[in-house]
Amino acid sequence: MMSVAEALAEAERDFVARNPQSEASHQRAAQVMPGGNTRTSLWSAPFPLTIASGEGCRITDVDGHIYVDLVGEFTAGIFGHSSPVLAAAVAKAHANGINLSSHNTLEVRLAELIAARFPSIDLLRFTNSGTEANLMALMVAKAATGRSKIVVFDGGYHGGVLTFAGGGSPVNAPLDFLVLPYNDIEAAEAAFAENDIAAVLVEPMLGAGGCHPARQDVLEALRRLTREHGAVLIFDEVQTARMAHGGVQARTGVTPDMTTLGKFFGGGLAFGCFGGRRAIMETMDPRRSGALGHAGTFNNNTLTMAAGIAAIETYLTADNLDALFARGEDLRARLNGVFTDAHAPYHATGMGSILTIHGDDPAGDIALRRLLQFDLGRAGYHIAARGLIALSLPVSEAEIAGFLQAVGDAVAARRAVYGSLAAA
Repeated sequence: MMSVAEALAEAERDFVARNPQSEASHQRAAQVMPGGNTRTSLWSAPFPLTIASGEGCRITDVDGHIYVDLVGEFTAGIFGHSSPVLAAAVAKAHANGINLSSHNTLEVRLAELIAARFPSIDLLRFTNSGTEANLMALMVAKAATGRSKIVVFDGGYHGGVLTFAGGGSPVNAPLDFLVLPYNDIEAAEAAFAENDIAAVLVEPMLGAGGCHPARQDVLEALRRLTREHGAVLIFDEVQTARMAHGGVQARTGVTPDMTTLGKFFGGGLAFGCFGGRRAIMETMDPRRSGALGHAGTFNNNTLTMAAGIAAIETYLTADNLDALFARGEDLRARLNGVFTDAHAPYHATGMGSILTIHGDDPAGDIALRRLLQFDLGRAGYHIAARGLIALSLPVSEAEIAGFLQAVGDAVAARRAVYGSLAAA
């Protein structure tokens, strides 16, 4: 009986044999970037695929393999690939001049569109990434409260320097963090009883932490505690803003003091945004004496502003996002049904159009996920190494049905391998 480790080694050998051009691309990249990589989340052994092009919900790698893209650029690629609407908007903005050395005619329109969507945003500022948006939100909250301690949650990810899984990261920003267990009201109450807290930064669903949604009562408790203690409640909706026209805060009815955004609101270009209650955000008003400074050459760059406007007005409508949410809920339920019916050691968690597949064996979770990733890749479906799936708008029922069939075929073919887990 082949073990999971043996099956994974065999799948990796097959992957290497099928992807010589991706391997050559990786070796070339390794000459000028550490490990051939400039974005750690894309790395997976033995080497990542190099993608040559994309259209709609499909991508083509340098070896000519075509995949249904279910990674969705880690939730940022909600539009699919090569949208003519977004391409036209960027081309028009470029023709009118970029880097215009002052305010431009586009930034106010994008700001109006975003502020109108979110109950928590009276005023906002643009940045170039979700990471930057979260950092700025925290610094504004500290300044507004005159306090330093920030509550975050185990498994949380708020950017490359705000990572709190597995004890945190050596490259985290050197702020005074208090890391609490996620979805634990008692821990939050104890933290507020014992500390003078400036802000709580929370994802309404852990994204990189495995797609575990926050419970309604937990979000309500955080709202109550921050209000009672004069702390700032910040929702990181960089990923979850796609769950409804007004994000998870609109879906749950829990309104934070500040919200951070990123990913798709830039229409496929680098983007970030933080905003909140007028009293907090007015501390950045440069017309005021002693206002907080906030710079960034490309904060209001015309290409991103134009792409963001086109994205919101064309794609990110309430109807489209509600339909995508329902499609994701249906996919997760059907996927778990496939796993249950096949007695396969997997389950999926998530919210709406974002989900993660987990292995049921704690010791072999990563190996199980990688094995399924390789099997699905061979069948023409691209998911992340960590099991992440983020649906894009072009993914239809046809792609979902094909994916579920591929999952069913993959787990059926590995039945003997899964049996080795029980034997162990």
